[in-house]
Amino acid sequence: MKIYTASEIKEIEAFAIENEPILPIDLMERAANAICEEIKSLKSTDTSVKVFAGSHNNGGDALAVSRILSQSGYNVEVFLFNTNGHLSPACETNRDRLISTCPQVVFHEISTKIDLPKITPNDLIIDGLFGIGLSGSLSSSFTLLLRFINNCKATIVSIDIPSGMHCEDNSHTLPNQIVHADYTFTIHALKPAFLLADCQQYIGKCKIIDIGLENSGCPDIKTQYILDEEEDMRKLLRPRNPFSNKGDYGHGLLIAGSYGMAGAAIIAAQAAMRCGMGKLTIHSPAANNTILQTSVPQAIIHNDTDNYLFTTAEDVNEYQSVAIGPGIGQKNETAAAMMEQIAHTTQPLVIDADGLNILSSHKGWLQQLPKGSILTPHPKEFSRMFGESNSDYEMLCIAREEARRLQIYIILKNHYTAICCPNGLVFYNITGNSGMATAGSGDALTGILLSLLAQSYSAKDACRLGCYIHGLAGDIAAEKYTEEGMNVMDLIQSIPEAIKELKNSAYLYATTTH
Repeated sequence: MKIYTASEIKEIEAFAIENEPILPIDLMERAANAICEEIKSLKSTDTSVKVFAGSHNNGGDALAVSRILSQSGYNVEVFLFNTNGHLSPACETNRDRLISTCPQVVFHEISTKIDLPKITPNDLIIDGLFGIGLSGSLSSSFTLLLRFINNCKATIVSIDIPSGMHCEDNSHTLPNQIVHADYTFTIHALKPAFLLADCQQYIGKCKIIDIGLENSGCPDIKTQYILDEEEDMRKLLRPRNPFSNKGDYGHGLLIAGSYGMAGAAIIAAQAAMRCGMGKLTIHSPAANNTILQTSVPQAIIHNDTDNYLFTTAEDVNEYQSVAIGPGIGQKNETAAAMMEQIAHTTQPLVIDADGLNILSSHKGWLQQLPKGSILTPHPKEFSRMFGESNSDYEMLCIAREEARRLQIYIILKNHYTAICCPNGLVFYNITGNSGMATAGSGDALTGILLSLLAQSYSAKDACRLGCYIHGLAGDIAAEKYTEEGMNVMDLIQSIPEAIKELKNSAYLYATTTH
């Protein structure tokens, strides 16, 4: 699913208006009818509805919704803010329609001051003040209005986007300058800001309202952001040849663990072997030999020359993929060995955990990473490597720029994980849950990525499919054990079920499209 910026959405709407063809006011009516159906499923007709509408097209949407709800039996009071003495053509048309067809609606057109209404917890507020075209900051009077709305105990529904929120960058917007919606009915597509963690407090439950823009034959618009869905993953997952052998599914090298941190190596290794790779070698300190041989008997163990630390780089010529970092620690000897490993590795590297922390202390080494390498930081690890950010949007912009500059993939882990590619594209993963906020989840993702790379998936496909499988396995584990009760071993045990779910879907997809 593509995620469009404000300018891209306007381009799509303009194309639909010209080529469907459809008048702008009729397109607005289509959206209003769909939004009203959602509202009717939320609130009965004995609900008192207070509508706050602006002077542009978002306000026009709100006025159309007001009319339809009133005609459906709702008690509606409307506040149209026309402080500049000018309404957009569609907003003006919907104002006139509302006044002429719904005399029962209590209607206020405000140009200066307003006596704010009394709003009860049982009321419904419809927010249509500002849409995706908002630029700059709000005036003090509108800031006060938004603060009033947010302080009400009523249910708040925002049309398309919570008023005050910008479509992408909200780095410099104060929380009291954005409506805190309970529901956001967004038109046609998600907005980029909706995928950012620090914007979740504003949008509430979000639903996309389909108004048929795709039916207009709109040409393919190259977007910066794509939301990966199950159908995308079906197409990426490859069938296995029934006449294959383990050599056909690659040999991966995992450099992980230090004394007392063998668990990180075990978790990554078990996740890798659950994801289809043919052979796995684990390089770890000699003190971990027994527990690794016992816990991952199918893996080959290479002992480091040191009993307790990773100190010696491996020859990687026989491997199709290499991952380094889980549990290796940050001692000077380990950092030196990691630098040597980077220098002697031509395959894309997966680097996580302590590997990322070492890079944070030796930022010059980032330039030496093989092209197509994969870094998997959570926000704090990312900030240590690339500097602090004022917002999640700014962090995303930095991640995109660093992925371009270094020609690597950066998996910025969060509830909606962002996969930043060397060409500037960002793929968002939507699987996963808060139960995965537990020790070892990142190590499991490292193992999954190592496994897919060993099987000759491209780095981009490994990132996308790996994050999806990782999150889906977490969702399956949470369904079994609850988010509170699951742990990383439950996630790993659920990887085969996640793959099975995708394989079954892929089979159904193939049989219904050929």
